[in-house]
Amino acid sequence: MIAGRAHPTAVVAAVLVFLIAAAPTPSRPLAKEFLTPDEIAKIQDAPEVDKRVKIYLDAAALRLKSAEERLNGKESSPGEPLEFFTPEEMVEGYHRILRSIMYLLDEAVERPKEPERIGKALRNLKDRTERDLKSLQILKKMAEEKQKEELWNAVNQSLEIADGAHEGAETGLTQFKENEKSKKKKDR
Repeated sequence: MIAGRAHPTAVVAAVLVFLIAAAPTPSRPLAKEFLTPDEIAKIQDAPEVDKRVKIYLDAAALRLKSAEERLNGKESSPGEPLEFFTPEEMVEGYHRILRSIMYLLDEAVERPKEPERIGKALRNLKDRTERDLKSLQILKKMAEEKQKEELWNAVNQSLEIADGAHEGAETGLTQFKENEKSKKKKDR
């Protein structure tokens, strides 16, 4: 405890644990791996939390963009990584990627080796989910217009987890800033 307050990493950990526990799961299990072999290899090659989160976020953004393109009638080119995924599978993949990010950050916060990397990962998550929430609203409207109930449900689940991840990242960043201020005061 610092002056009657919980340690910032404990607060971030509590927020992330809450978000993970509260996050809805997809209504049906995916038959396909939600990451491509290339994405998996990149994640395995990146031991730093901020780099892993960036790779996950890029993969998540690709799924939203591809789902929207597919709904607008643009077919994927042969050999593209998401060629055989439906818009529903891509949105469910997005959801699963965000859950993976939350687990990753939860682990990193519990054993903080490089707090600046956690802060960078949280900033990336906050920025990306701000954009993603807008894309998800577009996908929700498209699902309504095309009367695609399964997609609409997947988008709503993804909206919930993206909103929770965004709030968690904002809270975590606030706590990191407070922690830095208290460190500077102690160093004086």
